[in-house]
Amino acid sequence: MRSRTHRWIRRRQGPDRGPVRLRRGRIYILPTGLGLAFGIMLFAMLMGSLNYGNNLGLALTFLLTALALVAMHACHRNLDGIAIASAGTDPPFAGQPAGFALNLRNESIAARIDIEACRERREADATVSLPPDSDAKVQVQMPTARRGRVHLRRFEVATRFPFGLFRAWAVLHPDTECLVYPRPAADAPPPPRAATGEDGASGRGEDDFSGLKNYHPGDPPRRIAWKAHARGGELLVKEFAGADESTLVFDLESAPGADLEAKLSVMARWVVEAHANGQPFGVRLPGTEVDTGLGDAQRRLCLDALARYGLTEEPDVELD
Repeated sequence: MRSRTHRWIRRRQGPDRGPVRLRRGRIYILPTGLGLAFGIMLFAMLMGSLNYGNNLGLALTFLLTALALVAMHACHRNLDGIAIASAGTDPPFAGQPAGFALNLRNESIAARIDIEACRERREADATVSLPPDSDAKVQVQMPTARRGRVHLRRFEVATRFPFGLFRAWAVLHPDTECLVYPRPAADAPPPPRAATGEDGASGRGEDDFSGLKNYHPGDPPRRIAWKAHARGGELLVKEFAGADESTLVFDLESAPGADLEAKLSVMARWVVEAHANGQPFGVRLPGTEVDTGLGDAQRRLCLDALARYGLTEEPDVELD
């Protein structure tokens, strides 16, 4: 029944490409469990008041019924006019939830209270209130089991404001993709090294301090001369002479592991540790190579290459 309802909503609304502004025609509303219990109570009050001719009981019943009707309209109106747009993804490692960021904007003069973002009537991933002419970011999360791509086929924006008697919701179909990195191996061996110097010639090693040079983006933070910078000088980096500093090149052919996924997990661990240690690193895969470098951008390039390696055009991970 639920899948049939989803197909009907998809045919009725079509795919949602780009920002979507919620209008009354695509907002659905039904009573919650509390609302059904409230309705049964009102019916019992009505029958009792009619049976005993209790005018005060009838007045209270009609007053509560009017309150419920006002709450129904307020709940439906609480979603009307909200603009929703995708705000990027947060790539996780396999086994961690994938985060799909959404930007909610309220351009009306009335506040929108307790707006929920979730996947298909599940527990809300985020709840936010939007003052007039404001926006906020929320995140819808999806579980992951292995590396690859996950698609957010649909999600719901809902509200139970003001009294929780009704739930109004809208279904969106963004078909947004998120990349999932290989899970770093827990017990990876030390990575092989590829030296960048020439036959022990003087290079950038760790033996003897040889001077300072101007900082360039990508230089290891552990070599920044913080004391000199604290005295009001420009940002400088320490240079050393002596043994060669090795550049880490992670090659799939030399990675240990029983199968491809195990090898990629080991390489993911090497990338994470090299980035944390401030060492230059790169990856080499059949048909793909990421040159050595430093920093967060380099880490992402390498992990992206590991996550995409061997994938077909269709997403490997399908989660609704």
